[in-house]
Amino acid sequence: MKAPILNPQIDRDRVQLWIVGGGIAGMAVAAFAIRDGHVPAVNIHILEETVLPGGALDGAAAPGERHAWVTRGGRMLTDETYLCLWDLFETIPARDDPSISVREECRRFNADVKTHAQARLIDSAHHVIDAAKLGFSATNRAQMLRLLALPEALIGSRRIDEFFDEHFFQTNFWRMWRTTFAFQKWHSAVELRRYFLRFVQEFPRIHTLAGVKRTRYNQYDSLVVPLQQWLTAQGVDVRFGTRVTDAEFVTQADGGRRACRLVIETAAGGGEIALGESDLAFFTLGSITADSTYGDNDTVPALVRDRRDHGWSLWQNIARKAPDFGRPAAFYGNIDEHKWESFTLTMHDDVLLRRIAASTGNEPGTGALMTWFESGWHLSIVVPYQPHFAGLPAGTATLWGYGFDIDSDGDYVKKAMSAATGREILTELVRQLGFDDILEHVLATTDVTTVMLPYASALFACRAPGDRPAVLPQGTRNFAFLGQFVEMEDDVVFTVEYSVRCAMLAAYALLGIEREIPDIYNGLLDPKVGWQALEVAFH
Repeated sequence: MKAPILNPQIDRDRVQLWIVGGGIAGMAVAAFAIRDGHVPAVNIHILEETVLPGGALDGAAAPGERHAWVTRGGRMLTDETYLCLWDLFETIPARDDPSISVREECRRFNADVKTHAQARLIDSAHHVIDAAKLGFSATNRAQMLRLLALPEALIGSRRIDEFFDEHFFQTNFWRMWRTTFAFQKWHSAVELRRYFLRFVQEFPRIHTLAGVKRTRYNQYDSLVVPLQQWLTAQGVDVRFGTRVTDAEFVTQADGGRRACRLVIETAAGGGEIALGESDLAFFTLGSITADSTYGDNDTVPALVRDRRDHGWSLWQNIARKAPDFGRPAAFYGNIDEHKWESFTLTMHDDVLLRRIAASTGNEPGTGALMTWFESGWHLSIVVPYQPHFAGLPAGTATLWGYGFDIDSDGDYVKKAMSAATGREILTELVRQLGFDDILEHVLATTDVTTVMLPYASALFACRAPGDRPAVLPQGTRNFAFLGQFVEMEDDVVFTVEYSVRCAMLAAYALLGIEREIPDIYNGLLDPKVGWQALEVAFH
């Protein structure tokens, strides 16, 4: 597909790009502008409120004085669906070996380290169950086909549990799908339908996750760091500690709309940036990591409910300017439906990792996802390839996990996960594994960092048309919206691909770049893929 060319006569040598937000979407806009638009890098300005690039793609030392590390979330990639992401990173030098691209580094890594989960689902008696049996009833198959057949306009803002009976939510398929992609049954049925179409190729391998591709390190070290290094080497003006609080727009006589001013705050105080006739503005909207709080071995992360860290306020202010600029309250308005708690274990020896490998049959470091589907907290963990952080000390390893039912009591720790310390969460995990004999040793040699995320799955909120603004609003002449809360037909949020695709669409349209954008993958259009998915679903 090609982006609509909104500015065919644009002078790319004179244009100034003002990119609000230094996450992967904003960084991708800058990269596409340089690589494909041949815009001088010094004309590109990234305004980022924090002191780090990458947005939600984080991975770093944990807060405090401990020798611990943390990632708030984990991402799984695939070859088939992440086409814009791979297009971008085909031309970005890898962190450890700049003679190859990030994409080539990922190819080589995944050729050597293949994901193949041997213990995808574990019951309350510590038994690995046969997850290849998806468990659909004839009614469930009919319900799924009905959802796939309905257009989004008829599905509207209905929930997933309005389309499926209770048996569906007890199937192995749902147990795996929800924890692979982070769905709850009260989430948007439209979004689930999109995921079915986008990831139908995963149906035959959902129990092993054999289609999953991973980066050599966490995504901050493997994707963000090399991209940031490349951008700054080109000469991009990255302004950390710069918060954009508002923007002004004008409507021209011909009906066109322009962004004309940015309102900013820095350590030096307030200010503004006037946008000239040849300037372009790109706004990242919303945040799934806004108001994240951290806990450790002995503390509990607080749940923030009053939107303190500005992750949503810019979109709130912009949304007041026009009815088609979206409705952010549709996504941040129900914290209890969208909150998560994740945890990162920093282990100072390999006792726990070796026991997990021996017990589950998972090869060490293959990134296999394991879920205790009967646990009170609905726990899952991923054991990544080590070291998962660049520069992690020898003899230290990490793993990441999360809970879906964080207000329920644990099976061994009789309190809600949201009220548990890191040490208590580790105790629950070790006992779910059935490793009581090494519990004291693991507690003594592990640092736990917990993270409370009030809006982690807010992008799956049931929504109505117009709740998410278009990447290119009607009549735009010089601005676009970016991130996980914009609308792109058929594509799926909660993926790095979504952020990179919207960046590509925005940059190409506003800069008049006539390069093809990869089509959105739909496995049902491939007869072989579609047949394999149907065969598994009806087995």
